Amino acid sequence: MLVAKGFELDERRPAFGDKLPDSMEGHAGAVVFGGPMSANDPDEHIRREIDWMAVPLQEQAPLLCICLGAQMLVKQLGGAVRAKSDGVAEVGFYPLHSTGAGKELTDWPRVVYQWHSEGFELPSGATLLARGDVFENQAFSVNGSAIGMQFHSELTYAMACNWTVRAADRLNLPGAQSRPQHLAGWHRHDPAVRVWLWDFLDTWLVQDKREAPAKGMDVS
Repeated sequence: MLVAKGFELDERRPAFGDKLPDSMEGHAGAVVFGGPMSANDPDEHIRREIDWMAVPLQEQAPLLCICLGAQMLVKQLGGAVRAKSDGVAEVGFYPLHSTGAGKELTDWPRVVYQWHSEGFELPSGATLLARGDVFENQAFSVNGSAIGMQFHSELTYAMACNWTVRAADRLNLPGAQSRPQHLAGWHRHDPAVRVWLWDFLDTWLVQDKREAPAKGMDVS
């Protein structure tokens, strides 16, 4: 979608040793994606990526953090990431509820795709934008330019097929949905999420009202 909007992607993969920039100069924003690891893991690349988020935060550059990315942003801001005491997870499609502040920003989708067994507390100074029924904190903003989202609006059908096979063990977690529910849910809910995401990307990129060159960073 970002390419379709005219952006050039600069893809960096810290887990494979890619260096992260010292400044956001030359970039319109950064997107930090999810992954199977935990924000609490001791791996050097996890710590490096968490520490790096200080760069866009300090420069008030648009920063969008998805799932694990959102949890790493919470860690950068001094918040906690943890599993529920009963082990319940969100793996599949679940309702999303906008807060008052969230409604001022965007018309959030009603049902979204989740793939996580840990959630995060709302960091100090952050504004809650959307809530969930199982894990309350689903989306938040901070610093006028950064947004963290627990859910996966970027999901494609190929991704849903891949994840539900390669990580099929996650479907056995308490609260998780079956593979047929995942695939049927994508057909039912993705059209609305896709329309929302297209418009939301524009909202996110202009939050701080600064002009920026048409180049985006993908931190995977």
